[in-house]
Amino acid sequence: MLTTDAPDLWQRIFGEAWEPPATMVLVTAGVALLVVLVRPVWVVARNVITIVHEAGHGLVALLAGRRLSGIRLHSDTSGVTVSRGRPEGPGMVLTALAGYVAPSLLGLAFAALLAGERTSAVLVICAILLFGVLVMVRNAYGVLSVVVTGLLLFAVSWFAPAEVRAAFAYFIAWFLLVGGLRPVVELQRKRARGRAGDSDADQLARLTGAPGFFWVGSFALIDLGALALGCAWLLLP
Repeated sequence: MLTTDAPDLWQRIFGEAWEPPATMVLVTAGVALLVVLVRPVWVVARNVITIVHEAGHGLVALLAGRRLSGIRLHSDTSGVTVSRGRPEGPGMVLTALAGYVAPSLLGLAFAALLAGERTSAVLVICAILLFGVLVMVRNAYGVLSVVVTGLLLFAVSWFAPAEVRAAFAYFIAWFLLVGGLRPVVELQRKRARGRAGDSDADQLARLTGAPGFFWVGSFALIDLGALALGCAWLLLP
């Protein structure tokens, strides 16, 4: 029988340190940028951003004392998170605010872990996040999207050598940091055409009285700040 002590498992997950070559960091950044900029690839990869977006809504709703009813992910890469509680107030504002900043802030957290050479921790946190979303998903496409993402993560984490796992962890961090910005741009384009009247920004406008454009700008500033700080942590010695 094979047994593993808890301290040994903790050390393996959160204590593994591996310093990547600078070329790998730059290459993964370039690949992430291409994935975000090339539309046919982005259309598929954006599902991951949506998963994190809705997970952000859900997590903050729970932290704010709201009751999370479920998450739905759609084939057009949109999503909906339903929570119950007061229809206004700070908890609802924070819940609505969380979605568009969640990918960038998660990418920043991953950049911090990678700066500390904790590549395995990034993959473990991704697995926990996906499991949490899977439990709350309430539609078939959402289940499919999370399961496919989880299978890719499992395949790399379980079968790939350490160098490939590290490169994948860096790619995830870069993709979240860069990919968190594009939906904000897309949101404002839709709002300009009058096609996003019930967006997070417009919900925040109704909750707070500040205009929707203010909230779009706030999303952008937070995401840009996360990108700048993440770049510093990942690129500078």
